Amino acid sequence: ILALAGCDLLTIAPPLMDALDQAEGEVPRRLDPTHALSDGEARVSFDEPSFRWALNEDAMATEKLSEGIRNFAADTVELERFAFETCTQCR
Repeated sequence: ILALAGCDLLTIAPPLMDALDQAEGEVPRRLDPTHALSDGEARVSFDEPSFRWALNEDAMATEKLSEGIRNFAADTVELERFAFETCTQCR
């Protein structure tokens, strides 16, 4: 997670957030758009069919994306259940 410092949108599991909260010291920014532009790599652009093909060609990316979607869906169901039970108890 520390290697992703600087990423604007990142989902971090609560236990890892707790560990980060307990850690001491500064977390230096590791990801910076200015570095991305200056590292010599060519900018990559995809249209949707090209993106889907490239994603399909990367087995790990495909599996991790699917795993993330499944986990978010399961967490959504759990959150809805929790909210319903909490609201029901308030009546």
